[in-house]
Amino acid sequence: MPALNIDFSEEELAELRATAHERGVTLKGLVREAVTGDLDRHRALARMTDVLDTFVRENAAAFDEAFPEDAPTAEQRRRRGAA
Repeated sequence: MPALNIDFSEEELAELRATAHERGVTLKGLVREAVTGDLDRHRALARMTDVLDTFVRENAAAFDEAFPEDAPTAEQRRRRGAA
């Protein structure tokens, strides 16, 4: 299995060891969990962003109709399209 060597300061490593001990896991397991958990969160955020963007695009006209005073002007829409 591929491996990755990561350098930590003495203080960081001591904190990681203490945390692993408190959780009853190995240092390797703690670091693996932290990294894979972070990757999972980023994937979930990307999916949620895509869903939200789609929702906003599909419902923009309904929101503009329901709240005309907050609807973007043609110039604001043009700028968003260019951004």
